[in-house]
Parts: sequence; C-alpha cells; structure tokens
Amino acid sequence: MSRQRIDLGQAGEKAAAAYLTEKGYRIIARNFSCKTGEIDIIAGDQETYVFIEVKTRQSSRFGAPAEAVTRQKQKQISRTALAFMSLHNLADVPARFDVISVLSDGSEMKISHIVSAFDDAAGS
Repeated sequence: MSRQRIDLGQAGEKAAAAYLTEKGYRIIARNFSCKTGEIDIIAGDQETYVFIEVKTRQSSRFGAPAEAVTRQKQKQISRTALAFMSLHNLADVPARFDVISVLSDGSEMKISHIVSAFDDAAGS
C-alpha cells in the first residue's frame, strides 16, 4: 500500500473520530487489532459499544466508500468485535456496527455515517 493511501486513510480515521466526538460519542479505542482482524474505531454511544469501519476515498468514481465494506469484511469485523468484548468482559453490553464514509478532495472531507450498517453480519 502506498504511503499516500496510508496517509489518506489515517486522515479519514482522524476526521471520523473528531466527527464522532462532536456528536457525543466517547472514543474507547482506535485501530484495535487481534488475530481475527482490526477495527478502526470503537466508541461508546450512551450504553452501546459501537464498532466502526472507516472507509476513505478521494472520489466516488468507483462507488461510495461504504460499498467497499463487503460481507466478508463485515464478518471479519464481527469476529474481531467479539474478541474485543470477550477480552474486556462485555458479554452483556449492547453493541452495533457502523460504517463511516469519508470523501476527501484534498481540502475538505465529507463524512457520511451509516448507523447499524450490518446488524445481521454475525448471523450470516
């Protein structure tokens, strides 16, 4: 992966975290990883743990950034979220999965937040 893409992705995650904080979410962890995968942002929305995948693109020429979150990626994030919850003894805590799309034209970032983006991924 090129350095430019890494920088764009990191800038998108930073913008997403700032957006979430502004909306009243508590950032619990960023870039949590374990053997099953990585979750970009884990946040608290009142009593709910929110596992957030951030997709950042420079254009929507090949579709919206959120469209890159495939069923396979959803399942990987679900497994990683279960690992996080198990590690922190959070079995009885409500959780959901959101996707944040970030479109960056270099000077401005447009953020789109999909709440409960893949509720049924774990059961598929």
